[in-house]
Amino acid sequence: MALLASSRPRAELGERILRTVALLERRGYALPPDLLGEVCVGGRLGEPAVREAVAAEPALELRSGLVVRVGGPATAAISERASCHQQAQARYLPEALAFVRTLVRLSPYVLAVSIAGSLASGGFKASDDVDLNLVVENGRRHLAYVALNALGLAHALRHRGKPVDVHTARPLAPRVMTANLVLERSQCFPLERQDEDMAYELLIAQPVYGAGFWQEVVGHNPELLRHFPQLGSRQAAWEQRVGRAAPGWLFPRALDRPARALGSAGWRYMQWTRRGRPEALARVAYVRQTMRPYALFGDSR
Repeated sequence: MALLASSRPRAELGERILRTVALLERRGYALPPDLLGEVCVGGRLGEPAVREAVAAEPALELRSGLVVRVGGPATAAISERASCHQQAQARYLPEALAFVRTLVRLSPYVLAVSIAGSLASGGFKASDDVDLNLVVENGRRHLAYVALNALGLAHALRHRGKPVDVHTARPLAPRVMTANLVLERSQCFPLERQDEDMAYELLIAQPVYGAGFWQEVVGHNPELLRHFPQLGSRQAAWEQRVGRAAPGWLFPRALDRPARALGSAGWRYMQWTRRGRPEALARVAYVRQTMRPYALFGDSR
């Protein structure tokens, strides 16, 4: 009886780690035991507990120092990303923080911004773009999308020599800063989606502006904490203090309609430029799926 009682917690621990590994795999990366424990479904785990559970779980293994599923994808590209991250982050994080400060100064309807994607999760390469999550005042989602992309294009024109891949190559200038998720205030209270993937998106994203607002979102959506209790104590090491340079009355809700038309046209044009790159189109399809129902233009980018 005691054996059954002791084996049940080990099995539950293995299931939590397996769920976390699968979640990371869907996003295209993996983590070593110490970092995996920090973002484990159900709450933080110490490295020894992760290693013990991986050794006991037949579906998991340590490969190239990363916790992966047995028979899962190759880890060479993931390991390369991890090895590049520190150097690439040191170069591009200051750029991203400066970009967010400019965006917030010029866009008084922006309530909160966080850095998401590979720059936040630990696998950033110089050829990647920087994904940003935004919360904005009601009726200004498309305005925020257009503002971010207009500033992003101006920023990218100064970085024409940046390395690119099939996802970040585009006409005129590479993709450097991009909108990952744009929510209006009303969409946050409550969030329509409070599933494991959305909770992880909020956990891994690093608040840059409006950290208090992000915590308010978590507090009003308690299901997120059931998936990842770590959200309740998340730190905001990258938070920036930003003064406003433009008054709010310059951006009435009426501007959102023409911004939607402009943003939609720009989005369709970008998909047209990807027509000969199946890998890029597949990535767009994946992002569309993960960001529903919050995608703009029926899509996310």
